[in-house]
Amino acid sequence: MATSDPVLARIADYPWPRGGIMARRVNRGYSLFSAPGAPVARLRLLAESNRVEVLWWWREAWGPAGPFGAVFELDDALAFIADEPAIWIRA
Repeated sequence: MATSDPVLARIADYPWPRGGIMARRVNRGYSLFSAPGAPVARLRLLAESNRVEVLWWWREAWGPAGPFGAVFELDDALAFIADEPAIWIRA
């Protein structure tokens, strides 16, 4: 029996201005990809918190989004990803 994942549902329901996003749960977070399959961002769940760290695809690996990292509540993280041009360079 498949269980629903509320975070995946919120990612899928977000009004992405650059088109659809595919997301999947991997390890301790969620990886987001553009429709052609290019990496866009990764949401790393923070322990004992409702917050996520946003990572971006840089030099063939996930790395902090910005010089000091980026930690948000989920809805704010999705808005940050949608609005940050640097995250979409490879998508």
